[in-house]
Parts: sequence; C-alpha cells; structure tokens
Amino acid sequence: MAPGAGRPATAGSACVLYMGFMTLPAYDRLGTTYTTTRREDPDLAHQIHAALGPGRTLVNVGAGAGAYEPRDRMVVAVEPSPVMIAQRPADAAVAVVAAAERLPFVDDSFDVAMALHTVHHWDDPAAGLAELRRVARRVVVVAGDAGVCDRLWPAADYFPGLRFGGRLEVQPAVIAENLGGAVEIRPLLIPIDCIDGFPEAFIARPEAYLNPAVRCNISAFRRLPEHQAAHGITRLRRDLASGAWDARYGHLRRLRYLDGGLRIVISDRG
Repeated sequence: MAPGAGRPATAGSACVLYMGFMTLPAYDRLGTTYTTTRREDPDLAHQIHAALGPGRTLVNVGAGAGAYEPRDRMVVAVEPSPVMIAQRPADAAVAVVAAAERLPFVDDSFDVAMALHTVHHWDDPAAGLAELRRVARRVVVVAGDAGVCDRLWPAADYFPGLRFGGRLEVQPAVIAENLGGAVEIRPLLIPIDCIDGFPEAFIARPEAYLNPAVRCNISAFRRLPEHQAAHGITRLRRDLASGAWDARYGHLRRLRYLDGGLRIVISDRG
C-alpha cells in the first residue's frame, strides 16, 4: 500500500513527511541494501558542493540515503522510496516522500535544487527538470554522458548489455537545454580510490565488479539479464587471473582521477 499523507516516521529514523499517494518506486525493490556499498566520497562532495554556489536553502530531489547533502545549509530532501528514506541517518535533513515531477513546493522556494545521478530513474525527466527550475533559482544536476559512459570497458568489453549513460532525454546536453538559463557543464572527476560504489567508480578497480554486494547496489547491473551478467563476470574473472585485463587497461590503476562520463550541469535562471 502506498503511504498516505500524515503517516508518521519510524522511530529513530530521519524525519519524514508523506505527501499524498504514490506508486511503488523502483528503489523500494533495488535499494534495500544500498548503504552497504554506497556512501559519500569526500572528493566528489567537494566538487558537488562547489557547484552549488552560495545559496543557503537547498532541495535535494531523488535524495536517496542522503549522501552529498551539505551540512552547512538548510536542506529539504525529496525521495519517493520509503525504503531509501529508512536508510538516511537520524540527523539527516527532513525528507518529503514525493516525485520529482510533482514537487510539493511553491515557486522559488529554494536558492538551489540539486539532483544527483537520479534523473535516469524519473518517469518524465523533462517534467522533473521543469519542477527543479520552478522551485529554485539555481539547479545542479549530475548525470552520465552516454557518449563516454557506454564506451567504458565494463559496458563495451565485458557487459555489453550494461548501459551506464541512459536514455537520450537524460543526457547532460539535453538536461542543460531543458533547464535553460545560463548553463555550464563540468566534468565530475572520480578519484581512483572512490568510496561511493556507483557504476563508474570501479573503472580502475575491476575486482569490485566480481563482488555480488557491489553489483546488487548498482541498478544497471540489477537490470542486466542474469545470463549476460554471469557471462561477463566469468570473462572478467578469467582475464584478471591471467593478466589480460591489466595488459589492456592496467594504466588506469596509475591515474589519480578518472573521467567516467559523469557531468555536473549547472543552470542559473536569468
């Protein structure tokens, strides 16, 4: 049963506000163990927080378990999945159960709206982006560029059914066009020792993809047909053992930062 308005938060959890009725979100199924491998990386946080600008009030849409929410500002989180909200720290920002396409706020409620690696999960990305634009003067979105993401070795060589970059309407250039205003697109560079287990984080540490717990918390792997995942894992394990992977891609292990195709789209309303 979908949560109804006024339902109280679970004792000991972050404060939750339920806004109306919703269908079951994908992450009620995909996110049950999310925080075992997905956590805030301080280097990525520094890059993201720099993009937010000086605004003091912020809405985090598709907020999940609360990673990358700045602690020095007034933050409201929006997340459609109670399963994800239950994994937020007890001292996290208040969480509103709502969809990106129907934000329960009046126009210009916030200085900044951010949406991090979430637009590809939205039912109607254009409508969600219009809502971000409506409620905030500055919008910051992190999304993957398919032109880069889907050429990375996991997708190209071992798991060809894997699509990190997503649909056309969630590409950074299309997001920027939808948001309008004064737009800047920056690379979000991934530190080689990134502690946040999103898909692109392990490009230089391929052993991680052999770990079922890591794959379980990457939605792209959860949606990959089992036979394709099993075939890729077998090949990857074999090539790591033989040294074939390192012969081809070992140079990645020596880099400090990687461009995994993630982009920060920043839009300021004119």
